[in-house]
Amino acid sequence: MKIIKNEKLIQRNGKIGQGISLAALIVLGIGMYISFSKPELITYSVVCLILGFIMSQVGMYMGGRWGRSPRPDEKLDAGLKGLPGEFNIYHYSSPVSHLLVGPSGVWVLIPYHQRGKISFEKNRWKMKGGGFLQGYMRIFGQEGLGRPDLDAENEVQILKKYLAKKMDEADIPEIKPILIFTTDDVELDTGESPIAAVKLKQLKEFMRQGGKNRVLSPQQITELTNLFSTE
Repeated sequence: MKIIKNEKLIQRNGKIGQGISLAALIVLGIGMYISFSKPELITYSVVCLILGFIMSQVGMYMGGRWGRSPRPDEKLDAGLKGLPGEFNIYHYSSPVSHLLVGPSGVWVLIPYHQRGKISFEKNRWKMKGGGFLQGYMRIFGQEGLGRPDLDAENEVQILKKYLAKKMDEADIPEIKPILIFTTDDVELDTGESPIAAVKLKQLKEFMRQGGKNRVLSPQQITELTNLFSTE
């Protein structure tokens, strides 16, 4: 498997995340200082504490995505290690964040690091359980699950629009999204989800099985990789 990634973007955003986290600590410190030393300025203290909290969440998000190792791109690389050379994975070097092109087709990879019980029920993805500690982590240490279905549709549409500018519409292959849960301590129930969803340790075998059906020919793979190599 060939790995193509935008190292400059990763390093730049990692540094930005570190800077925001440091600034958040400073702002929170100022807020605490004001609250203890100058209680008459409580309004300024509250503003600093709220701003510092928001900045800390942004820094945490950017640190998880761009700074702390293993990053999402590193986890995906490790999970797919050993795939044949026809597979090409792109990190931040195509119109979408993570893209896999190979015999099994064109796949938009959407990683999630959430822990706990995740299931697809009544046409929605939900995250449950974990008690008080898990609830605390969702607020202060873990992003919410959001709407994976909308995330997937948005990524697919972005890639479709890009390909429509580069090749004939009849030649655009089917683009499929797949949700990948990268933590070991996740309980996954995909139910009747119309979008493929797997744990990271299942991803390589999923792609291998898809490759046996040969969705893309070598010529199609070459054409697509030539397009993305100019990004």
